[in-house]
Amino acid sequence: MGKKIYFLSDVHLGSAYHKKNIDKHQVIALPNIKMNKSEVYPQHDVERKLCRWLDMAKQDAEAIYLLGDIFDYWFEYKNVVPRGFVRVLGKIAEITDSGIEVHFFIGNHDIWVTDYLQKECGMTVHLGPLVRDFSGKKFFLAHGDGLGDESISFKLLRSIFHSKLCRIPYAAIHPRWTVGFAQWWSNHNRTAHENPPYFGEDKEHLVLFAKQQLKTAPNINYFVFGHRHIMLDLMLSASSRIVILGDWIDYFSYGVFDGENFTLEIFEE
Repeated sequence: MGKKIYFLSDVHLGSAYHKKNIDKHQVIALPNIKMNKSEVYPQHDVERKLCRWLDMAKQDAEAIYLLGDIFDYWFEYKNVVPRGFVRVLGKIAEITDSGIEVHFFIGNHDIWVTDYLQKECGMTVHLGPLVRDFSGKKFFLAHGDGLGDESISFKLLRSIFHSKLCRIPYAAIHPRWTVGFAQWWSNHNRTAHENPPYFGEDKEHLVLFAKQQLKTAPNINYFVFGHRHIMLDLMLSASSRIVILGDWIDYFSYGVFDGENFTLEIFEE
């Protein structure tokens, strides 16, 4: 069997929302059992499920691309990294030690990385979009935040989060305050602004961005994004498609390219 390229995004490890989402397949299998939501799908269960996905992918993977927001919050201090995630980080280190490439794209929830993921886990970190050729097909890869969204408020907020100048005073605050604030912000923002459904081909920011890119780079065969928490596979032209990978809050979805075909899959469906 030929080597495959795997794509995954928006796991949001550490998010309180994992405690609010029941594994739908587990409910179907046990229809008469009443379960507390916070007990059914806690954070560690999502982390273990991600480790099982990584074990599955490593069997025939040439490379694994993690397209952002793998963590709901990640901030590296000079000598301290966030607590938790040891199962996933250890699994990724095991995979990279075996010679399989793992690429990590920063998302809007895990932008503040320095060198820990590279040195300790062996990942290649990407701070922006990347164009890669796989088996003669050209891929445009990115998390997706900030692409095609021209709103002033979003641009202002994004500039603050990406500012190295803002990072310095933030790092001086004790983690007990910054971590708590970041978790509150993430949960509040997701509750107040639920990810909307697909806007349609003429309004979806990432679709419009991809179409604009094709005007100057018509040889792009696949645009692969995360960020929007929707599963989308749309033909843009006779030779170009846009794929939005879904998430690991509701879908547990991922993409795989086998050298000829790209498919969206559900893990442990």
